[in-house]
Amino acid sequence: MKLDTVKLENVVKPRGEIHCIYYSSMTKNTETFVKKLGFNSTAIPYDIEESIEVDFDYVLFCPTYSGGGEFTSGAVPKQVIKFLNNEKNRSHCRGVVASGNTNFNNTFALAGSVLTSKLKVPLLYQYELRGTSSDVERLQKILKDFWDKNE
Repeated sequence: MKLDTVKLENVVKPRGEIHCIYYSSMTKNTETFVKKLGFNSTAIPYDIEESIEVDFDYVLFCPTYSGGGEFTSGAVPKQVIKFLNNEKNRSHCRGVVASGNTNFNNTFALAGSVLTSKLKVPLLYQYELRGTSSDVERLQKILKDFWDKNE
């Protein structure tokens, strides 16, 4: 699968406070990681019938759902697709952080590549499962550097 690369000169820097929008399944891996970062965060509802709408810039945290190898369909959870089908929500996304399981080899964090290609925003970071303390430190710095504090 060939995916587009986002050019940094085309990136719209986020404004306002650092905010993480995330989807987390019943395992709560993504939620656990996002909470460790210490930034404002909002969960995309697990229940597909529920929805949220945002009016602020954010970075999207998304786990990867796919089987590995040639099984790449369904990498982005349906709840995330529903959230992004709302144009207002989609327009405030400034970057993506993806997670996955390295046991799935070439589909590790595949949701990140799929989303950044469609949304034309940068893939800021990839981590495994609940992440490590090093992942938390690195991503805190990445997000602080990425955010535009000039309002």
